[in-house]
Amino acid sequence: MSEIPSMYELFRPCLELLAAGATNAKECAVGIQKRYGLSQDQMAELIPSGTRTRVVDRADWAIFRLMKAGLVVRPKRGVYELSPQGQAVARSGAHVDKNYLNALIAEREEGAGLAAVIEVDRVVESSLPPVETIEAAYQEISEALAEDLLEQVLSLTPARFELLIVELLLAMGYGDGRAEMGQAIGRSGDGGIDGVVNEDKLGLDAVYIQAKRYAPENTIGRPALQAFIGSMTGESATKGVFVTTSSFSKDARDYVRRVQQRVVLIDGARLARLMIDHGVGVRIDKTYVLRSIDANFFDVT
Repeated sequence: MSEIPSMYELFRPCLELLAAGATNAKECAVGIQKRYGLSQDQMAELIPSGTRTRVVDRADWAIFRLMKAGLVVRPKRGVYELSPQGQAVARSGAHVDKNYLNALIAEREEGAGLAAVIEVDRVVESSLPPVETIEAAYQEISEALAEDLLEQVLSLTPARFELLIVELLLAMGYGDGRAEMGQAIGRSGDGGIDGVVNEDKLGLDAVYIQAKRYAPENTIGRPALQAFIGSMTGESATKGVFVTTSSFSKDARDYVRRVQQRVVLIDGARLARLMIDHGVGVRIDKTYVLRSIDANFFDVT
């Protein structure tokens, strides 16, 4: 009986299983069991958190790495398939290991965000202190969470998305965090005000919100910002937050820097990070406490 394969050992098997018709880690687990001759006890073995089996967890992380390398795409939540490049690699029989994937990631992202993706591999090989290993693993887990979180946000209705942004601003401390200080408005028409958070009880100082739930490829351009600022002007507003699940063009960002109103732009990546940082749409799964020596306790002089 074989041992449960590591995440690194599952890169090529998961690639081939996805090519054969599997659509997620659970479906890949069936093929992994056959390939490695795993017992039912091994297939039922849970990770420490008890949330899923070790085999599925490792397969899921392997698929995540394949996706970061551009070999796998996710057309919808929970469904994965090979990209054209992934199909070519699967047919070629090329050896797919961590170094191969890291090289693809470096080419694809031109170094942007690369450290967060490959740091775990590096710390394991270089025998860095345990705390640094934990920090690197935490960074990678957070990156995966941010991607999943954004997928969930994209599934919301426009009205619920607008309310989410109001809830996020309140969680960040605007309006003293009180629910009655914020409201989603949801006016129809491009450039309308989607929500407002009052920073004082009388509403003398308010933050106006525009929320666009767009697919990642739909970049927000300057016209959308001009329309929003026009609506702010109609409300005599000086502060605004424009939030999107996609991104902003350079022209849009340059335009906002030149206008009189103070407008903050939040793209999809920053939105996911803010939600995680302020506990909106996420929950604490497991807490690890790192302790160190209290030198003052032992200082008897």
